[in-house]
Amino acid sequence: MNRSELPTLVLLPGMDGTGQLFSPLVSALRPDIETIVVRYPCDIALSYEELEAIARKSLPTDRPFILLGESFSGPIAISLTALHLPQQTGLILCSTFIKNPRPVFKSLKRLITLLPIELFPTRWLSKILLGRFSTASLRAALNEAITQVTPSVMRSRLRSVVEVDVSVQLAGLDIATLYLRASQDWVVPQTASIRVLEANPKVLEVVLDAPHCLLQASATEAARAIRHFMESVSPAVE
Repeated sequence: MNRSELPTLVLLPGMDGTGQLFSPLVSALRPDIETIVVRYPCDIALSYEELEAIARKSLPTDRPFILLGESFSGPIAISLTALHLPQQTGLILCSTFIKNPRPVFKSLKRLITLLPIELFPTRWLSKILLGRFSTASLRAALNEAITQVTPSVMRSRLRSVVEVDVSVQLAGLDIATLYLRASQDWVVPQTASIRVLEANPKVLEVVLDAPHCLLQASATEAARAIRHFMESVSPAVE
């Protein structure tokens, strides 16, 4: 297949929303896969619905596309797919959830406003998000992305995660869907992927040996799985 035969891959970012952390994946994908990286405001606290509106403006209307929602953006990708947009041919969910992945946080919702996120050492976040897969370059990229986002925006997005529930939307989807699960994910537990598969048994799950930041730490393996999925939902042109 050449570039014109494959759908465009639209990438919706994780909690930072900058889109910068997609660089390893974009580099690992072959040049015949066109990508569009969606970016969210770093200094304006917006709801899931408002971020969905921003993402929708980036979706192609003149060619087929596949939507990928990473972590925080999984619910946005699902909500957009539930609109049954005519050019969308597939959905990819990565290290994500359809409802609060850590139910215990529900009872702590009010405390999120008080979280001193700006004081969290990057090395702690690196251990949580990258684990044993951490490298100097990944830590630097993570730090650069996170420090661009104001603490109030981060807190707002955490509150959105606690409240979100797109189970009904996912259950109603009849489109090819791939779920990429990281076996070493310390942020989104396996119970989150189980909920996804229970809500829609047609979802194909692929497990990779990776941390929560799967697309960054295991970019080559992720790119291989993504390409295979894209080819499977894109009929070859004679």
